[in-house]
Amino acid sequence: MSQPVYNSRDLRYKSPYGAVPSGTKVRFTLRPQRALGFSRGWLTARFEMRGDETVTVPMRWEDSELGIDVFSGELDTGDYVGLVWYSFVLEGLDGRRQEVGEHQLTVYDGAQTVPDWFGQGVTYQIFPDRFFRTRIPDPAGMVGGRTVHQSWDEEPEYRPDEKGEVRNRDFFGGDLAGITQKLDYLKSLGVETVYLCPIFEAAENHRYGTADYSRVDPMLGTNEDFRTLCDQLHSRGMRLMLDGVFNHTGFVSRYFNGDGFYPEMGACQSEDSPYRSWFDFKKWPDEYESWWGIYSLPAVNENDPAYRNFIFDSEDSVVRRWLRAGADGWRLDVADELPDDFVHGIHAAARAEKPHAVVIGEVWEDGTTKVAYGVRRRHLLGGHCDGLMNYPFRTALLDWLRGGDAQSFMEQMETLRENYPPFAFYSAMNALGTHDTLRVLTLLGAGDEKKDESKDWRAAHRMTREERERGLALLRLGAAVLFCFPGSPTVYYGDEAGMEGFEDPFNRRTFPWGSEDRELTDWFAALGNLRKKKPALRRGDIRWLAARDGLLAFVRETEGEHVLCACNAGEKPAKFALDKRPRVLLGEGLWEDGTIELPPRTTVIATV
Repeated sequence: MSQPVYNSRDLRYKSPYGAVPSGTKVRFTLRPQRALGFSRGWLTARFEMRGDETVTVPMRWEDSELGIDVFSGELDTGDYVGLVWYSFVLEGLDGRRQEVGEHQLTVYDGAQTVPDWFGQGVTYQIFPDRFFRTRIPDPAGMVGGRTVHQSWDEEPEYRPDEKGEVRNRDFFGGDLAGITQKLDYLKSLGVETVYLCPIFEAAENHRYGTADYSRVDPMLGTNEDFRTLCDQLHSRGMRLMLDGVFNHTGFVSRYFNGDGFYPEMGACQSEDSPYRSWFDFKKWPDEYESWWGIYSLPAVNENDPAYRNFIFDSEDSVVRRWLRAGADGWRLDVADELPDDFVHGIHAAARAEKPHAVVIGEVWEDGTTKVAYGVRRRHLLGGHCDGLMNYPFRTALLDWLRGGDAQSFMEQMETLRENYPPFAFYSAMNALGTHDTLRVLTLLGAGDEKKDESKDWRAAHRMTREERERGLALLRLGAAVLFCFPGSPTVYYGDEAGMEGFEDPFNRRTFPWGSEDRELTDWFAALGNLRKKKPALRRGDIRWLAARDGLLAFVRETEGEHVLCACNAGEKPAKFALDKRPRVLLGEGLWEDGTIELPPRTTVIATV
């Protein structure tokens, strides 16, 4: 194979590797074949967030190595923060030209110290209403006209009401005290961070339409119950992350008060309401901006000074108050629908209140190239998000597990590693499933081809034995990669217990206490505790050994420790070279004469 003219991932061509802090001088090198007769070259760099200012850098001939010419130049990033798009031109004396590019260089603000605790350990995501309840609550007097399932094992309500709406007002009564009771269970899984979907008072069971940011939803408990949960977490060396829903409130809320439940004048009752400026009315009081046109989620105006003061600018703001109460970080719902300076304000407030607090954003794409509302977002350039929900990881991993090529997974992950600042790559929230996706076991075992079936069918459907066996085998492999990959391995409650289900609300059923798949739970626990005790898995670099068809193998390494993760998602045995006999930690694999062989749908994790 001929040597490329340029390879952005090779230090011989570009140094330093990947994204760089502002002020870095980046050295670029081209290596064309000498026989091509190029005599000069230059680099063109476009500084996108500086009005597309263009800089040209000469690429000077420096040397010749075994029939290869070497041209080098240096780009000074100065005080710039943003994306640089660069390309090269080589030219011969006869006027022949070769163009190379265009490539992305991420330049971030490296002045701030980013806490590294989040990316090292395991995160466990809980949908609070469905995890564990300590009593059957009485919904009388609570906002929203709720009902409560008397049996924990009932199906969530999915049928529309007489108005054709699915209102999500059916509750199961999971509570904070129940989470506190189960902390030792979470500890046994190796969990270090608990991430809670919204806990503030709200009319719907998902609580993404906040009614009152100042209090825990009474069905979950009290503000004191929250402090107790945080204290108990901290006493076990664990942390808590809250879900911050700041792009919209609830129609039923203290602020909008669409149904008049609250005694104060909400924006819907009076144009003199203190909350009137928070919302954009096309025609007051009935026509207003809402999230994705959903009337029950009126959108807020994040540029309104009163709203910004309420969320993050004041000493007693929502962001700071709940960190003081015991939280250790915020996950920002629909982060790419919040203005950049709003996210920056949240980040600054969080750090001011608690220097080791983290801010993780919900973004479904590459966070460095994300464009929302016509604006290139600054999520990962420093002072905004410390990491993102890594949906690209989930998509690529599940594609591979379902028959794709491991080479594609590796390529997509290397693109992220190259584009992301190191703090963001290692603080990514990696997951196989969340509250917004099908249960991973269902996806891997039964697939998503049933999307045209009725909701009644999906509610009643359970996987066949063959589907479940297939799903469990692939889930074990996916979990192995999840727990060994850079970033925080995040488990959606019940995935470790073998829960199945299609889309919302079937992916939000109650945790099956007493009916867990114990073998699967034990596998997750073994992975979680291995992650907890192996420094290479917590913060090591990644080096790829094999990525072809169903075979994926990589090593995480720090000084003095090298941990191999190898998986075969295919239906035939797979081999790859390994120059040292591994010491198996989990799984199975046959090593002989410098190769390791994996049976179909198996994994091995080992020190090498």
